[in-house]
Amino acid sequence: MKNHRQEFGKSSEEIATRFLKKKGYKILERNYRTRIGEIDIIARDKQTIAFVEVKARKSNQYGNPKWAVTPKKQKTISMVALQYLKSSNRIDSKARFDVVSIQSLDQAPEIELIRNAFDLAYG
Repeated sequence: MKNHRQEFGKSSEEIATRFLKKKGYKILERNYRTRIGEIDIIARDKQTIAFVEVKARKSNQYGNPKWAVTPKKQKTISMVALQYLKSSNRIDSKARFDVVSIQSLDQAPEIELIRNAFDLAYG
């Protein structure tokens, strides 16, 4: 049984998935997990593999959700992305990191797509 926070996260990822599809993205994977971490959505945008982090908040009390993708989170996403590219034989593919920020899910959500939100982070 999922708690309220998990339900909110799942709902946010559903909204982000529909939004990305409308933007022309082809969804390849959702909730791709490894022992290192997880990537919310892996999609193809034309010839580029996009690793998408979804961040959502019900209010602005803690600021815009897009700022919650910290350097530590960027490093984790980067390492999982590299593992995905290796395991799926796409190591030579063009890739980038996008963030979908969702605010105010109680009303009509405000959705922002930040393409190429950060560079590969490692080390």
